Amino acid sequence: MLGGGGPVPAGELALRLLAAVDSLSALARADAHALAALPGLGRVRAARLSAAFELGRRGCLDARTVGRTIRGPDDLASLLRAELAGLDREHFVAVYLDSRHRIVAVQTVSIGTLNASLVHPREVFRPAVAMGAAAVIVAHNHPSGCARPSGDDVTLTDRLCRSGELLGIELLDHLVVGDDEIVSLRAHAWPDTGHRDGRI
Repeated sequence: MLGGGGPVPAGELALRLLAAVDSLSALARADAHALAALPGLGRVRAARLSAAFELGRRGCLDARTVGRTIRGPDDLASLLRAELAGLDREHFVAVYLDSRHRIVAVQTVSIGTLNASLVHPREVFRPAVAMGAAAVIVAHNHPSGCARPSGDDVTLTDRLCRSGELLGIELLDHLVVGDDEIVSLRAHAWPDTGHRDGRI
């Protein structure tokens, strides 16, 4: 994937990269801009490497998840940990479901800052409309490791819920992923009335 053309031969550069990180999984999670700063890698090779890891991740994810029925947050735990573990900034993920709550697709709809997930309802629901999804579950990580929902998380959830109601696409839950737990806003903080058993 590194290919030729750079100031450092691909084989030598690969050894340097593996020596600079703890593992291949750490390399796969590295930001393309950070990779480009490594000596000998450069912008083109960094982009190529990041694209290869992303393509592999999405291919494996689709094979494992599309068609799986979701009944509650526990059914998404392994998927979300694979998507969001170890990231140094907030990533906002949408899980799109059909009318029988089977996974149609999983997409990262927004990448925020170190302590904020910047997302607009249109980024969540545009793909849902395009693929004919009947429902959506959203999730994001807290890089701090604490999964306790913030006031902004609850406010965003209410906004997404209202947007979904207008479109006829139900927001089933909003999950916050921390180091040791995944918290369901549906079960703990939102809405004021409705489901409280953590089931979808």
